[in-house]
Parts: sequence; C-alpha cells; structure tokens
Amino acid sequence: MVTIAAAVPRPGLDPRIVAWLAPIGVAALVVVNAWSGVMPGVGFWDTGEFQTVLPILGTAHPTGYPTYVLLGFIANLLLAPIGESAFRINVLSLVAVAVAAGATVVLIHRLTGSTIIGAAVGIGLATTPLVWQYAMAADPHPIHLMFVALLLLALVTWERGRADRWLVVAAILFGLAAGNHSLTLLLVPPIGLYLLSVEPAIWRRWRFALACLLAAFVTLAVVYLELPLRGGLVPALTAALVYARPATWDGFWSIALAEQFRGSLSDPFADLGGKLDALIAMASTQFGLLAIAIPPAFIVAARRAPRYTLLTGLALVITVLFNAAYSNADIHRYYLGPILWVWTWLGILAAELAVAGGFLGAALIERLPRVHLDKGALDRSTAAAALVLAGVLLWPAVTTLGARRHDADRSGDTSAQAWLTEVLPVIPDQAVLVSWWSTSTPLWYAQKVEGVRPDIFVVDDRTMLDLDLGRAPDVINRYLGEGRPVYAIRLSGPDTEELQAQFLMTKVAGDGNTAVWQVLGRLTAAR
Repeated sequence: MVTIAAAVPRPGLDPRIVAWLAPIGVAALVVVNAWSGVMPGVGFWDTGEFQTVLPILGTAHPTGYPTYVLLGFIANLLLAPIGESAFRINVLSLVAVAVAAGATVVLIHRLTGSTIIGAAVGIGLATTPLVWQYAMAADPHPIHLMFVALLLLALVTWERGRADRWLVVAAILFGLAAGNHSLTLLLVPPIGLYLLSVEPAIWRRWRFALACLLAAFVTLAVVYLELPLRGGLVPALTAALVYARPATWDGFWSIALAEQFRGSLSDPFADLGGKLDALIAMASTQFGLLAIAIPPAFIVAARRAPRYTLLTGLALVITVLFNAAYSNADIHRYYLGPILWVWTWLGILAAELAVAGGFLGAALIERLPRVHLDKGALDRSTAAAALVLAGVLLWPAVTTLGARRHDADRSGDTSAQAWLTEVLPVIPDQAVLVSWWSTSTPLWYAQKVEGVRPDIFVVDDRTMLDLDLGRAPDVINRYLGEGRPVYAIRLSGPDTEELQAQFLMTKVAGDGNTAVWQVLGRLTAAR
C-alpha cells in the first residue's frame, strides 16, 4: 500500500525570515543580472542633468522631480565607494527596479498566496525590455515604478488586513511618488474607486480619511520645498545649479505644473485604431508570447481580485490614454506602470492555473490503488504546478535573455565623457560657451560635480531666459563686445546656420550637433 502522508513538522527558519528571503533574493538577482550593463559615466540630454542635479541637490527641469533629487542626493552619499557620482546615479535606477521587483514578489503573494509565482513575476518585470532599458541610466521613471509597486503593496495589505496604518503608509508613498513624477496624479481616480470598493462607508470615518489626505499632501509639500529652498529663497542654501526661478511664486508653479509642456497634449481618442495597433505591437515586444494571455489574465484577475483589478485596470486605461495624447520624444518611459500592472494580472492567472493543476495532479494520484491523499500532497502538487507555470512566465525572457541584455546594455556608452575630454582642453580660460540642452548637461556635470573648468560660462537657452540675455546671437554679440573668448554649440541646421550668417566661425572640436565653433568675430566686421 502506498501512502502519501502529511509532512512531519520540522524545526526550521522563522517563517517571517522565509517570507523576506524571496523578495530580497529576487532584488539581488535583478542587480547582479543587470549590473554589467549600467552606463559607466555621464551622459547627454536629461541623463546628464540628473547626474548633475542630484549629487549637488540642485533643482531640475519641470516638474522639478524633488523626490528623485532628494533620493539621488542620499544615494550619491551612500554609494560613494562604487565609483563617480554619475555612475552612482545610474545605479540608483537599477536599485529602484530591483526594489520594484522585490515588492512585486510580496504583492503577488498577498494576492495569490504563491511565493513561487511572485518570484517569477518579479524577475519577469525586471527583465521586460523597457524596464531593463531604463534601469541602466539616470532617470526618474524607474523610481516611479518602485513607488507604484510599493503603493500597490500598501493598498493591498490594507485591503487584506484592514489595518489603517497601511492606508496612511499608502498616502505617504503617494506623496513621495507624486513628488517624483506627475504621472502619479493619474492614479487618483483609480485609488479613490478602489478605496470605496473596499470600504464603501470610509467617508463616514472622515477624520481618518482627512488624515490620509493630509499625509499625502504634507509629504508632497515637504519634498517640493526642495525647489524654493535650493532655488534661491534662502541665499545660503542656494544650489550650484538651478533651473528657472523656483524661488518665486510664479516660477515655482511654472515648474511644478510643467507649464512649458502644456501644449504637448492632443486628442487621446484620435486615430484609436492606429493607437490600438501600436499598443498591441508594444505588448508583443515587451511580453513576447505571454501577450496573448493578457486578456484572459485580466478576466481571471477580475474574478480572483476584483477590487485590485478595478484599481489597476482603470489606472492602465487612464495612463494609456494620456500617453496616446502626450507628445514626448521618449514616451515609452511612461509605460513602466502599465507593464507592472499587466505582470500582476499574469501572476494571478498563473497562480489560479497552479491551484487547478494542483487539484488535477492530486486527483490523478488519488485514483491510484491503495493511495491515501492528504493536504500535504495537495500542497506539493500545487507547488509543482506553480513551479512549471513560473517557468512559463519566464520562458520569453529566458529564451531571449542575450538579446534583451544586448539591447539594454549601456556599459559602452561613454560618448559624453569622450566628448568632454575632447572639448574642454580647446576652450580657453574665461570663455563664454553658448550651448544647447544636450551638450549643456555634461558640461554642467564636469563643472558642478567634478570641479573641472569652472571658469567657463556655459550659457544654455534656459540661462538666456533666466538672465534675460536674449537669444544666442545677442549673447555672442554681448560677450564679443566685452572681449571675452566666445564659442558656440548649436543644433545642426537652422540654429547653426543662423549664427554662421552673422558671425565668422571655425569648428574646433566635435561634429554634428555636438560640434564646437570658435566665434572669431562679427561677419560684417570680418569682411
């Protein structure tokens, strides 16, 4: 007679320790897996700005990203042993994705009870092409992903145990997330409906509800104080690099509300067919064959965790519609949240299939002659099914791991540092360098963080506005008149041609959009 008996309890690790091993292990695996691809130093564009602003606790372009700035300042200090500041800020993005992956492990366990599936979903999230790509360099969107994962975890923990402290934690996390990226504000309607679905009479506990709202508002207000305080409101605290005029009332709101990007929104419902095709293509690229499981995963998630699915489903619809209406050169960054939500649905589907598989396996065993089945055997059968389904979830990533690693790899991206090495030696002392955003940011990094060539006056288009210097030709005329050496870096095409029509210039370094031109004099005077 064959008997499957209940397992005899054995002394082992504290269950609380075991519960933390999976998320910590997944987070560590994410860091180890992607470490070699992290961008080694300074970059162009916004990357260079964040690598400059965060270590010196400066102020960034709209919306200011104060939570990111504060976290980056702390991270730069804590990660001091691992390399230069630019690299540390790049590593912060990878750490944020690792935390998001670890939080997702716990979130899936809260939703399904399966740690195995949770671990697979956490790893799958971190190895999704877009998520992996943005984990490799300085950017606030991995931080947004981290806060959204933690926020969902706090909300679900509150729903499961109804401990009010978790809703307060969620409110604080919301404030921090909103201080990092304004995409968080799109979550207000979904979170509101979620709270009402969990506790319809929560409005009757108005003092508690007000306390949660106050916690979110105060947290957001506190982090946003970084802008005026470091922007010049208190002269002794003024940062070495300040964007616009955040110390003034109008300047602060212009940055916080991103006034300069207001015209970037269009009709989200225009060309819905084309936008749907693009969304399906993106899903296929990010999830591989798992993309076909997204609709059934949503349906199963809606049955298994209806309130959570209401929250994440509505959040996905709102975010996708916003992304479709927002003109941005790198709009794919805005899909990290939706990728997380879809992964959790896939995790719920896999967990439900594992339970069904466990019952099926147990039923087959039970049909064997003289076999006694108990709960331990059912649990083991379910765990075995979960392990198989975890493999299914990770199959697209495992089979294309090399390609994904190659596409995300930024370890060879040293172009900005090489450009600085070429350019800075040819600029004479006390020169004025009229630059544009992409090249200004690594120049600021060299000056403000590394302390290299502080004598050069880098005049960016933003600087022209803040100091009322006029346009690029006005700046050049002004400082040529003062007898200072003047150099220019402008976009190829109309920007450079405008200067060439007015000034005698010769190229001394770089090429294309990063070419450095020495301004020898006014063209009429040269003739």
